[in-house]
Amino acid sequence: MSDLSIIVPLYNEAESLPELCAWTDRVMREHGLSYEMILVDDGSADGSWETVQRLAAENPCLHGICFRRNYGKSAALYCGFAKAQGEVVVTMDADLQDSPEEIPEMLRMIREEGWDIVSGWKQHRKDNALTKNLPSKLYNATARRITGIRLHDMNCGLKAYRSEVVKDIEVYGEMHRYIPYLAKNAGYTRITEKKVHHQKRKYGKSKFGMNRFVNGFLDLLSLWFLSTFGGKPMHFFGYSGIFMFIVGFVMTVWIIVEKLVNQARGLNFRAVTDQPLFYLALLAVVLGVMLFLAGFIGEMIARSSSRRNDYNIKSEF
Repeated sequence: MSDLSIIVPLYNEAESLPELCAWTDRVMREHGLSYEMILVDDGSADGSWETVQRLAAENPCLHGICFRRNYGKSAALYCGFAKAQGEVVVTMDADLQDSPEEIPEMLRMIREEGWDIVSGWKQHRKDNALTKNLPSKLYNATARRITGIRLHDMNCGLKAYRSEVVKDIEVYGEMHRYIPYLAKNAGYTRITEKKVHHQKRKYGKSKFGMNRFVNGFLDLLSLWFLSTFGGKPMHFFGYSGIFMFIVGFVMTVWIIVEKLVNQARGLNFRAVTDQPLFYLALLAVVLGVMLFLAGFIGEMIARSSSRRNDYNIKSEF
């Protein structure tokens, strides 16, 4: 087993690959570290795969995976994690903005300090302040609040993991942003961060737009909901349904009783069906019943899942 598996997802990064691979190899040799570098081409159209093949022919530590089309960063990481054989798995971007010089210290932190994950923190970003820095700060503040993980840069591409961490989690969709949260839900709670040097992009342009922040927030809500209520959907839908049903029922009874009391006293009154509040009350009752039934169906699905009794066992004897 090698010391390190370095996984590099890439998409149209042919220009940066020779420099990145040479830089990484030099750093690993200087520190006497054995490594494998897995370059995952996510359907590039600029000759990146040909560059990977040429570099791999010159360096036996390099390995490649090539997708037939663009699937996204999560898919690239998933396949890279499956292939990785190193004691510690490191992920980094292919655009030369992440420095391989940070890797030996991240390896030491996992080996000697016992961390499960060491996440990079690009404290001084070299990106546009308006389009990336400010939205990134808001995004990370929200992520810290929801996940309970105190990382300043949840989405930093430069991270180091104990090998069993990446083997025990499943990265899918666009969940690569929340691998620390996936790991925490799997029981790996020793998560820390390290300040890393961030460089300006040297070649090409960023592959991510502003929509990644909206998508990231929606993915975060999905992960939070699944981790909190995925195995017990009735606890969410059932409580919500009962609450709405009770509110609608009480409102309905109150409207009817008020009308009957005023009628018995000879006071002016409005017909129940003339009051907009009555229809809102009925809507609340109907929604309450629907939510409760949704929870009941969700519970049936969860209980019939083949993975309902999959547990991550740390050790046994």
